[in-house]
Amino acid sequence: MSDSLPETMQAAGFDAPGGPEVLRLETVPVPRPGAGEVLVRVAYAGVNRPDVIQRQGFYPPPPGASPIPGLEISGEIVALGEGVDAALLGQQVCALVSGGGYAEYCLAVADHCLAVPEGLAMDQAAALPETLFTVWHNVFERGYAKEGETVLVHGGTSGIGTMAIMLGKLFGMTVIVTCGGADKCAQALKIGADHAIDYKAQDFVEEVARITGGAGVQLVLDMVAGDYVMRNLKCLADDGRHVTIAVQGGLQATINMAEVMRRRLHLTGSTLRPRSNQFKALLAQEIARLAWPLVESGKLRPVMDRAFPLAEAAHAHARMEAGSHIGKIVLAVAQSA
Repeated sequence: MSDSLPETMQAAGFDAPGGPEVLRLETVPVPRPGAGEVLVRVAYAGVNRPDVIQRQGFYPPPPGASPIPGLEISGEIVALGEGVDAALLGQQVCALVSGGGYAEYCLAVADHCLAVPEGLAMDQAAALPETLFTVWHNVFERGYAKEGETVLVHGGTSGIGTMAIMLGKLFGMTVIVTCGGADKCAQALKIGADHAIDYKAQDFVEEVARITGGAGVQLVLDMVAGDYVMRNLKCLADDGRHVTIAVQGGLQATINMAEVMRRRLHLTGSTLRPRSNQFKALLAQEIARLAWPLVESGKLRPVMDRAFPLAEAAHAHARMEAGSHIGKIVLAVAQSA
């Protein structure tokens, strides 16, 4: 590692699980890149729901991952591990990481990095990897979504929801979302959703039936689970696909398996963080080939909510938990950010 790099850095971590207030700055060693890894001087770090769940004590980092929260970053590559292309040194990148993002320096697998194109601000770059990788894998690879289909997305104004809206529209789909309140519905429509259902005032099952003329949707992207699952299945057309990516409404669901068989429904789900480095590298390659040109052309940009200084990570978590945000929350890490 370069002699110009410091031995220690500031990071936002916690000693024991708890509310947002347990997050505080700490001084920790600057990590050293291993084979196939790069060290990134972090400009911004994205804040995501899994970070909150980790802080609450319900989502421990996978073996070998940093205990520091943070699953996506942007910044400059300042050191290389063995076997990494020397041309990457000094590049501005964003990266999907398995932890450690809430820090001044963060390790990333070189194959999980994407070059930040001209015109993309570094705060926006940090807001892309987690949502883009998650939505791409679950909507297109697991959900087999294609042009002309209709998709129902819960949490339409979340980071995942806003990305699903934009990708769905860019790839020729009709997108129906659910949101909590008329204001959020209006924001979802502004972002590009074709229909927005206020789940606090309307029955989304009835509304989906009305919107689709009783035909149902081909795909549900579900981040609620619990008692939503059976209601989601009622929204699906025959041969429809149901993809679960979070369990905010509960771990258990009761469903009618006879209905699943009769209508040939497909139920699946995934979590991205514990997947292998090889899997994530292949996913990054596919995104670089099929989705990143939309970023490079300016057609795809994350919806940004607010940036907090690294020292105010607790406030960022409190805002996410309050549910009032629209789009992505990020932490400004670098002194110049």
